[in-house]
Amino acid sequence: MDAAAPPPRGQEGQGDRSGGDEGGRYGVLLYYKYAEVPDAAALAAFYESHCRALALVGRVRVGPDGVNATLGGRMAALEKHVAEMSSNALFDGTDFKLASCDDPVDERVARECGFTSLSVRLVKVFLLLPFRNSMQPRAGNALCKPVVGNPADYMRREAFVGCGVPFGATSDSEATVEKSEVVVLDARNVYETRIGKFRVPNVETLDPEIRQYSDLPLWIDEHAEKLRGKSIMMYCTGGIRCEMASAYIRSKGEGFENVFQLYGGIQRYLERFPDGGYFEGKNFVFDHRISVGSLKENILGTCLLCGSSFDDYSPRCRCSHCRMLVLVCSTCQDSTKDYVCELCQKNGKQCCQTSPRQGCKTESELIDSSDFGIPMIINQSATSTIPRSNGSEQLKKLKILCLHGFRQNASNFKGRTSALAKKLKHIADLVFIDAPHELSFVYKPNPDHCSGRSSLPSGTPKRKYAWLVAPNSIFYAEHDWKIADAPFDPLQYQQQTDGFEESYAYLEHAISQMGNIDGILGFSQGAAMAALFCRQQQKTCGSLKFRFGIFCSGYPAPIISDFDGEPIKLPSLHCFGNSEDHDRQIANRASTELANRFDKSCRSVIEHDMGHIIPTRPPFIDKIKEFLSNFI
Repeated sequence: MDAAAPPPRGQEGQGDRSGGDEGGRYGVLLYYKYAEVPDAAALAAFYESHCRALALVGRVRVGPDGVNATLGGRMAALEKHVAEMSSNALFDGTDFKLASCDDPVDERVARECGFTSLSVRLVKVFLLLPFRNSMQPRAGNALCKPVVGNPADYMRREAFVGCGVPFGATSDSEATVEKSEVVVLDARNVYETRIGKFRVPNVETLDPEIRQYSDLPLWIDEHAEKLRGKSIMMYCTGGIRCEMASAYIRSKGEGFENVFQLYGGIQRYLERFPDGGYFEGKNFVFDHRISVGSLKENILGTCLLCGSSFDDYSPRCRCSHCRMLVLVCSTCQDSTKDYVCELCQKNGKQCCQTSPRQGCKTESELIDSSDFGIPMIINQSATSTIPRSNGSEQLKKLKILCLHGFRQNASNFKGRTSALAKKLKHIADLVFIDAPHELSFVYKPNPDHCSGRSSLPSGTPKRKYAWLVAPNSIFYAEHDWKIADAPFDPLQYQQQTDGFEESYAYLEHAISQMGNIDGILGFSQGAAMAALFCRQQQKTCGSLKFRFGIFCSGYPAPIISDFDGEPIKLPSLHCFGNSEDHDRQIANRASTELANRFDKSCRSVIEHDMGHIIPTRPPFIDKIKEFLSNFI
């Protein structure tokens, strides 16, 4: 499909008054589009300005092969957004799912779901591998969409039992469906299926029981023979996951031709059948509503501990091993107790020692990464145990999440800390992750003495990221170098006050995918972000995710009131230059000020004379090892 240019920008910058309280009821809008996007950066820039003008919040992900958006705001503003996007040929045939609802009343839940600010992100790859290959254009079918049908017909009993005329299919496919056995396949995650699912009489429903959507291809591969020759009726929340997964199944060839998806997903089905039809329970959604039910008001979910009927995820209880959401009723909830989800129980995992930090009800929604791309990069050592000197026992190595500094990335920070990782290899694994805010490519001109002209940096620029950015920062997505508009300012971090909410939610999601993390290490801006993250955890949860923190060349981020009140009660090690001259980027007094934000009864400080780095020579590395030995 040829995509049109981004919508016109004639109204950019003009605030739309429909985004205010007078704009009517609150609403939520969901839509996606798989299509070739010729200028993804321009479209992302349009989303940024257009949605802000309408006072919309939520998430938009734009890639070269599609768009996915979940937005909240006043209904009038959302309707204007739908009208604007519908005028772009790129969105021809798009199903804009707009629903009115109550205003977000729980700020914590709204923040977890990304509904307190707008996040527009340009992603390099929109489709998940291996789904990407199965969605490539084929002869006469732009994105190889599976046959889709009308939600009003999709779950009719005769469509399953009698295999009459389902899905608005062609006559040839109707004949094939009539002759084949029908199965229903739920393409959602297990925590979603626990509170709601389709139950069709005399039809087998397959629940893959996966933690996350990226696990679905493997399940399909392992159960291919169970699907071969069947008419497979797939469903998910809104359609985006089925569109990828159904194409993946059909790409397997003979015996996998008859794959159908519920057009518009469960959301459209419940709009068509307010009494629920064949759908029982509630539809889990990735916004502040948490779940949406029908008129039946029946409860499918059960408490993980006592087995009583319960389907409310708002307490945000999670498995202490994999961080997946679990259902725990109010009677069984205990902030000092570990929970082990049913999947971890099947794998033989037990409750860990009671620990307040693991019982903390975390802030982020376990967002299905397939809904908005995966910009996250994680690098981790394969070994995870420490051999005892007598060879009789092995202890688990510490797992430390590492946050890079401003204008760095996970890859180069891993390289810069390779000496540290080598020195700690027997006691810790270091895990690296990119920050969520991508920065433009900039360079300082270096005049060519022969020609008198400035020469561009050689090679292809590597993407750089930040945890916090200056207000009104402009991101140029194209791989073109931009000349720095001012000399390097070592105090630029004092202007980097935006982006915390998105980085906080991003880290919450990343940690939920990693399982248990023992500690956090931050360098420069990464240290500032790590401190902010811990402070926010303490304020909202009353306890922290980590057992310890290491803050190198850090500083207190200039975000008003985030460090007001009591100190951060986390065992901490602070490592920084011992004078103004030894670290020319972050002053000694700034790092000292950050250290003073932590509880002095469990705070350690290492001052060195080696500049803006993490020292790995004695005696500094010995002090780092000594600190970590307290947690093994």
